[in-house]
Amino acid sequence: MALLTDAAKAFIGYRSEPFAACETVERGAVRRYAQAIMDPDPAYAEAMAPYGAPIAPPIFPSFMFRTPFGAPDFLTDNAEDPDFDGIVMGVGNGLPPLPLDGLALLNGGAEIEFLAYARHGETVLQSSRYADIYERETKSGPMIFVIIETEFTTEAGQVLLRARKTIIRR
Repeated sequence: MALLTDAAKAFIGYRSEPFAACETVERGAVRRYAQAIMDPDPAYAEAMAPYGAPIAPPIFPSFMFRTPFGAPDFLTDNAEDPDFDGIVMGVGNGLPPLPLDGLALLNGGAEIEFLAYARHGETVLQSSRYADIYERETKSGPMIFVIIETEFTTEAGQVLLRARKTIIRR
């Protein structure tokens, strides 16, 4: 039994518009993140060569995108909907939801390519795209694999990270 429809396949290649994180790379957030990952690198607090300014840990930009104060929250907005199942794939990366209602969502893993450090005070933008959507038959039945590629850049256009995430729907 095939799960993947032409309507879902039509999203392959769709790219979100670049949008900025709700805050710039901020010293306090960098400190808390560095403490959480237990990385005491002094370059996160003070300017060191060759960076010219304090930097954030390598994948910090991917954790900067959250709902700003006062903005609508997708989960809260749907809390009273008895048909809402809590699956919010695509929310937070600017991509529209796929027409895959009623299918469970599994994390299929992620790959991150690190290219440059974000510096304190910089604005970080992200843009995502549905790189591929395909179906595979498995021992437990058909599964849909959704590949999302996200690029994190500075406002000046410097690429910081590229992430490739696999989402499995079944």
